[in-house]
Amino acid sequence: MGSEEERELYFVFMNYDPEYDRLRSKRTKRGGHGNELDLYLSRKHDELLATTLEPGSYKKTLSLVIVDGFAVQITDDQANVLRSAKGVRVVEKNQEIA
Repeated sequence: MGSEEERELYFVFMNYDPEYDRLRSKRTKRGGHGNELDLYLSRKHDELLATTLEPGSYKKTLSLVIVDGFAVQITDDQANVLRSAKGVRVVEKNQEIA
């Protein structure tokens, strides 16, 4: 699946998730560490990638806690696959601003 294509950085943003909202609210009320939220999102994003794309064909670079999203290096074809994955709201290619 497009292994010869060049991978580029994409941002993937997820649909509304009540568990994300609950954990984020809990983190805000405590005013401190969000380790539980961080772990939840990292696992959620990793599972989406593992069930949607071929192992070893992508590289997740970070999870974005504030917006329930993540950055991943993938091909254009893989971005199109993710766009139709359950729970995904938006997939956008990183844009350089001059």
